[in-house]
Amino acid sequence: MNLQQLQYLSVLAQTENYTKAAKILHITQPTLSYAINNLEEQIGIQLFEKHGRSIKLTQNGKSFAAESAQALEILNQAIERARNINSTDKTIKIASLRTLNTLWLPNTIKDFLEKRSSGSIEPYFDFGSGTGFSLQMTQLLREEKFDICFCSKIDDKDDIDYFPVVEQKLVLITPFDHPLANKKSIDLTETLKYNQITFSSNSGLYFELERLFSICGGTPKSIYKVEEDESVAGMVAAGFGIAVVPKMRMLDRMAVKIIPIRFPKWHRFIYMATLKKHYQNAVTQEFIDFVHQFKGINDV
Repeated sequence: MNLQQLQYLSVLAQTENYTKAAKILHITQPTLSYAINNLEEQIGIQLFEKHGRSIKLTQNGKSFAAESAQALEILNQAIERARNINSTDKTIKIASLRTLNTLWLPNTIKDFLEKRSSGSIEPYFDFGSGTGFSLQMTQLLREEKFDICFCSKIDDKDDIDYFPVVEQKLVLITPFDHPLANKKSIDLTETLKYNQITFSSNSGLYFELERLFSICGGTPKSIYKVEEDESVAGMVAAGFGIAVVPKMRMLDRMAVKIIPIRFPKWHRFIYMATLKKHYQNAVTQEFIDFVHQFKGINDV
């Protein structure tokens, strides 16, 4: 059994089609068939069985393919680390929500640099440009364009490790002359009949509020969909409607009434997201470890 056989198995297990797998691997179908048959003989397990014109993993095959995929990932990471032992790469590629860029992220980087021992490699932080939305960031993280993203949790796929670093309370904001403006606190079911400014699907808050309002058994009456929370607040201040937004310092300077949410109880979390299979150079891993150790959840 060798590394190449495990790589072939990984692709064939995903496609369950020799023709497609051979095309992905850039080899001939007979070469792939020979490698898999040889692997089955070596381990004494039937990995695949015919299922009409296609193939399916056997139960034993499913177990072996899943565990060998984990082993393959570990081996690939070991190879990458060995190749980079003497590497001088010191770049940490980061993307972050704009709400963290003013204070939290600069202070975190400053604290990290101050705690590092003198004489160690000075890291270079490469800040992603053109992104400020969680959906875009996680897509680019999966494409390995970034090492670390500070963003909302977009989905529950297990390829990304999410570590909570910031907690934000959500509030309802209304114009001062709105019928709900005199409320001391609000049950969000009371808001469903009013026009609302909501977040577009580019924003991580879109997914957060979708889950939040599902608890209320309804959907906001959205008249505008906006990407950034500052813009949402501006639309509310101009009298276009009401909105649920993170509690931000800037709200105190705007012509809006800030109302605590009584139901549902909900806090928004912002996470440090890292791709599990992505190789991290030494300084990037050092920064990740620092965040894990010293930068737990804090209110923005």
